[in-house]
Amino acid sequence: MTETRERTLPTPGEVKPTQPTRRPARRRVTRGSSIGSQVGTISALFIATLYFVTPIYWLLVSATKGTGTLFNSFGLWFKDPQLGQNLRDTFNYSGHIFLRWLANSLIYAVGGAIGATLIAAAAGYALAKYTFRGREALFSCVLAGVMLPSTALALPLYLMASKVGMLDTYWAVLLPNFVSPFGVYLMRVYAASAVPDEILAAARIDGAGEIRIFFSVALRLMTPAVVTVSLFQFVAIWNNYFLPLVMLTHESLFPSSLGLVLWDSQADRAPGLYVLTVTGTAVSVVILIAAILSLQRFWRSGLTLGALK
Repeated sequence: MTETRERTLPTPGEVKPTQPTRRPARRRVTRGSSIGSQVGTISALFIATLYFVTPIYWLLVSATKGTGTLFNSFGLWFKDPQLGQNLRDTFNYSGHIFLRWLANSLIYAVGGAIGATLIAAAAGYALAKYTFRGREALFSCVLAGVMLPSTALALPLYLMASKVGMLDTYWAVLLPNFVSPFGVYLMRVYAASAVPDEILAAARIDGAGEIRIFFSVALRLMTPAVVTVSLFQFVAIWNNYFLPLVMLTHESLFPSSLGLVLWDSQADRAPGLYVLTVTGTAVSVVILIAAILSLQRFWRSGLTLGALK
């Protein structure tokens, strides 16, 4: 005899009880471990902040000291401050040469930042929105340029500038700074996500040319990335030392970075130049801090929005 098993189906009004599902056990985080992780994070951030802020603080404090107290007093505290006198001596030394160096730095940094940003924006926009043969190979060359150190290009640039008679001119420093491979990379990433194809197609239907579309539509949508690349290039050119050292020989063309090193090299024969070098460096750092703080809002948005799709 075989037994048949009948499966009972629930009636429409009957609800068949189901077995309760077992939830995965949650890992309990104790209050002590949470507080310990917060304390560890805050401590690490405090140490990192102290590491970066201490040299700037020492520089600002040392800029208020005279020749006698610069080396004979505690470096992290004030001693007979004379900031006004130091500033007057720095700006009036050798026929106001430091003012000339600051003006040269502004010419190099502002001009180089504007030129590099426009070229990077146009190249990045073209790589992101146009399809042409060899696009990926060209972008690979741009990425290779990001990894190439600038010091490796100093000698070829010097030989090229010498061939065309461009040494000891402003263009010898400006033209190499018009090229920014990292700016091209950042602009392509940002343009691919921030410039919709529908807007470009609508502008073409309305009869706008490609150049007008780039300057009137795309460049406005890419404003955060434009500000980011401009700030990066401004800081890099302002702090650049090796390229002006190779290209320039006349002191009247020196930027502040190269001029301050010149003062430091002469301080053994004229100890008063130590104070002028420290004060001039503090002025240069304050200008950079002001530029970064004024553009910080655009800088952060450019770094975050450009990575989103």
